[in-house]
Amino acid sequence: MPIFRRLREDLATARAHDPAARSGLEVFLVYSGLHAIWAYRVAHRLWRARWRFPARVISQLTRFLTGIEIHPGATIGRRFFIDHGMGVVIGETAVIGDDVMLYHGVTLGGKAPRNTPPGTKRHPTLDDGVTVGAGAKILGDITIGAWSAVGANAVVTRSAPPHSLVVGVPATVRPLSHQTADAARGVHDWHI
Repeated sequence: MPIFRRLREDLATARAHDPAARSGLEVFLVYSGLHAIWAYRVAHRLWRARWRFPARVISQLTRFLTGIEIHPGATIGRRFFIDHGMGVVIGETAVIGDDVMLYHGVTLGGKAPRNTPPGTKRHPTLDDGVTVGAGAKILGDITIGAWSAVGANAVVTRSAPPHSLVVGVPATVRPLSHQTADAARGVHDWHI
């Protein structure tokens, strides 16, 4: 996808998810979640080209500037949005689908024993359309199914099927109601 088209898509995604966004210029200049995603894309290209050290330098500089740490080895889809963003951590082997939204303080963390071989998947997969509430911790090589919602401050260590509501410490999985599923797809305004 051409870079300017991708930037326009990112700006439109932010404006669609955040009712406080007043203009494309404001989103472009002050949304740290977008700045972190843009820097991640540069670092990810370097990572894939095996320029690992410069990629890590960019990711750490971005962390310092935005408060959002995205490992350059993570895989992230289109229309990904981080609302507010401070304290978000996305690990090296995390996989994030299209149309995913994270709130501040979310961790997509690893869970593996010491001496795990390099390249082993240790971080979660979020399928398309997943929304993760503020402060949630999703740990290990698990999958959160498409169009699911993870509640604020949930600690998730087990996979969830599509269209699930994942809440609590430790998290439990429930099916989403039709109304909540519509909200997760953006049909209604909601926050978890």
